Amino acid sequence: MRKADLVANIADKTGIAKVDVLVSLESFFKEVKGSLAEGENVYIRGFGSFVVKKRAKKIGRHIQKNKAIEIPEHYIPAFKPAKIFVEQVKDKVSSLPDEDDNDLD
Repeated sequence: MRKADLVANIADKTGIAKVDVLVSLESFFKEVKGSLAEGENVYIRGFGSFVVKKRAKKIGRHIQKNKAIEIPEHYIPAFKPAKIFVEQVKDKVSSLPDEDDNDLD
């Protein structure tokens, strides 16, 4: 599902104009990005947490030059789904038919 599909689905279910849904969705993304950029985590009960994770400094390898390089510590955004969200996905996906069952040989 792409963002356009998400906007269309929300507009259909709520009766809100697609333009308004898109503005709301973009505002949500902007707020999450801004909060994470400031080092503040975003918690959404029942959905999950957008958090900033610290990656420790480590030694990597430049493959073309075959040299060891130091990768400094840095921060990355991450998403941790809520337990109830994980359970819903597990239950729903496990009830779907396997892709191998649909093969007609």
